[in-house]
Amino acid sequence: MTRNMGYALLAGLAALVVLVSTAIFIGAGNRDQGRGEDSPRARNSAAPASSGNWVGTWSAAPAAAEPRSRDGFAHMSIRNVVHTSVGGTGARVRLSNLFGNRPLTITHASVALAAAPSNPTAAAGSMRRLRFGNKTSVTIPAGGEVTSDAVRLNVPHAADLLVTTYSPTPSGPVTYHPYARQTSYVATGDRAEDTSGTAFNQQSPYWRYLTGVDVWSSETQGAVAVLGDSITDGITSSPGANRRWTDFLAERLRTERDAPPLSVLNAGISGNRVLVDGSKYSPNNGPSGLTRMSRDVLSRTGLKVVVVEMGLNDIIKPPRQRDPQRIVNGLRDLVRQAHTRGLRVVGATLTPFGGHRGYTPRMEAVRQGVNAEIRKGKVFDAVVDFDAALRDPAHPERLRAAYDSGDHLHPSDNGYQAMAQAMDLQSLKGSRPATL
Repeated sequence: MTRNMGYALLAGLAALVVLVSTAIFIGAGNRDQGRGEDSPRARNSAAPASSGNWVGTWSAAPAAAEPRSRDGFAHMSIRNVVHTSVGGTGARVRLSNLFGNRPLTITHASVALAAAPSNPTAAAGSMRRLRFGNKTSVTIPAGGEVTSDAVRLNVPHAADLLVTTYSPTPSGPVTYHPYARQTSYVATGDRAEDTSGTAFNQQSPYWRYLTGVDVWSSETQGAVAVLGDSITDGITSSPGANRRWTDFLAERLRTERDAPPLSVLNAGISGNRVLVDGSKYSPNNGPSGLTRMSRDVLSRTGLKVVVVEMGLNDIIKPPRQRDPQRIVNGLRDLVRQAHTRGLRVVGATLTPFGGHRGYTPRMEAVRQGVNAEIRKGKVFDAVVDFDAALRDPAHPERLRAAYDSGDHLHPSDNGYQAMAQAMDLQSLKGSRPATL
């Protein structure tokens, strides 16, 4: 009798462990990102059985439908290469069919660590098949998105990940991010779980379908997401080197003493404006910041604070905004959207562009007008002065030569680093908005 009671006690304890572990899995931030009846839930049953939380480690804003991709990539495997800002012990991915005009069916998807930077070969033992609602196949409706189930995977800080999708049928226009500054790969046939990169003999400068990667972390407490234009997109940063200003910021947050434990999520789109959607003549400029704020920024996993670096394209690109107050009002609308979620917003001054082909003294006056309002402290909860960090002291309407990529508008790698250094990391602490 005593022995049987001991067995029963052990069995009860084992059951309790299982229940606690299950509660941790379920409480990790399960969320359905899809639309429609066949959109699966993001299940966390594969998440590590330890205390922690889900946090975004990488993101890219969907910008447009890829030109000349009318039928998609039928019978092709797309291997996106992305760079983490923080690590964790589990992973899940977000896929988008935002600009598609028909359902996108993916029958095989995987995630792995890259064996070497920018390399399509997977590190030994790291390949994981992705499931969606515990199914190996998923159909994403036109305009929809989905988050995969979690997989156990030790993801390092500042590491390259390989996220591969295979679609067996024509899927319509491909949702993509055109200026990745990172080489990804394409292979013929279903190569989603190939650990060798040999079959991936087609290179691509785009990210396709993939818009986010989350990790399960016991160290990182949240994310900072940056809504921006080509300067945040890092269009003139060194390809494959992860030298956008957001990459330098992520490095500071990982390495500096007393830095808040935050990941960095890049939501920049080249050519993007606060007020105006990309026209039919420049669709890659994406929807306006006001239009996409909720989707590309406020929906991100573990978001704690928002940074806004936008407004210069509203001055430069037709229809040009001549009244600085219109741009300021748009920036205030962005802040209001974040404040409704209880989020703090750090805003950036507009950077110099003297010498650029689009520069005129009248446009410079608009830029100065916007910056004057931002510096008064009544637009954002805190301010990062990128203008002061980058301008030439002798010619303040121009970028400092050492920070100029050569086009007199976009920073060089050194300029991007200077931008990250200008950020007061303490301004990223806490999620309570200021009273403006």
